[in-house]
Amino acid sequence: NPPNPDKQKYGYWLYNRKVKDPEAWLEKATHHEGSWWPEWKNWLDKFDGAQIDARPPGCGKKTIEPAPGSYVKAKIG
Repeated sequence: NPPNPDKQKYGYWLYNRKVKDPEAWLEKATHHEGSWWPEWKNWLDKFDGAQIDARPPGCGKKTIEPAPGSYVKAKIG
């Protein structure tokens, strides 16, 4: 779930080097209060292109079929 500033009960550990032993990793890692989501978003932003606004729903496109769609009702086997 996205971060909730009213609930600062979470934290995460961060260490940016590869270590074979998880105990060694934890020993060197630093604890950060709050959610890991902002850290993850900052990392993703390095690989992301420019953001654009979403198109308006429908936007003149033809509907394939009414929701929920036949693929939702499909059974395997």
